[in-house]
Amino acid sequence: MTQPVDALATGDLHVIGRLTEASNMALLADVVTDEGPIRCIYKPVAGERPLWDFPGAALAAREVLTAKAAECFGWDLIPATVWRDDGPFGAGMCQEWVDSVDTAPVALFTPGEVPEGWRDVAEGLDSSGAPILLAHEASEPMAQMVVLDALVNNADRKGGHVLRRPDGRVAAIDHGVTFHAENKLRTVLWGWAGMPIPESLLGQVSDGAAAFAALVQEWGTHPAPGSAHLSDAEVRAATDRLESLQRDGTFPMPGANWPALPWPPM
Repeated sequence: MTQPVDALATGDLHVIGRLTEASNMALLADVVTDEGPIRCIYKPVAGERPLWDFPGAALAAREVLTAKAAECFGWDLIPATVWRDDGPFGAGMCQEWVDSVDTAPVALFTPGEVPEGWRDVAEGLDSSGAPILLAHEASEPMAQMVVLDALVNNADRKGGHVLRRPDGRVAAIDHGVTFHAENKLRTVLWGWAGMPIPESLLGQVSDGAAAFAALVQEWGTHPAPGSAHLSDAEVRAATDRLESLQRDGTFPMPGANWPALPWPPM
């Protein structure tokens, strides 16, 4: 991932258009490099709408932090993501674009049609009143994503934030509402809730634990991109989440004081 990260951080950034469905400003852009343009999403801080529980210009920086957190554990989940101070609309996050295919790792099914190797999450009704099931793929990368979301306290893991690349790999996007001090985990990936985490995955967490702890400490001590930072409470909470997950060795369960599913889920 080093080459696209370096190129995204240094190449000339040219905006092509705006993704109008995004809640905050998300711009489609090209970064010009010697090897050709890299298509990306550019989210300037100036286009953020502060949330009541995430005040200030912090969302773009938390996307960069979450990408770095995934790197701590060696998980190839998040597209190359960098901070840029020199964007045409000011400082912000720049992330490699994912050309996704239709076979998404999270989907809705009619009862009895959930593919083998997938896990049911929730039942509901479609717009006509017919029953539907929300389910997700039960692969190792998806399990890694569940653990990553638990560690960074992702408050908005919608189905549309999990993409399938043309080569079959999964990609996770949209991580602005992460690292809150309070438990705000809200996700569509509850298929393993309360189950033991496989030893191999716990080993990956153990291998990256020191790097993750150092990362959150650094972002709590020094100004992060755009002068954003983690508060002392957020640093402590992230460290506590890491220690609890390693101690308990189980996938997270929905909390009682926060909606378990984002809305809309897909």
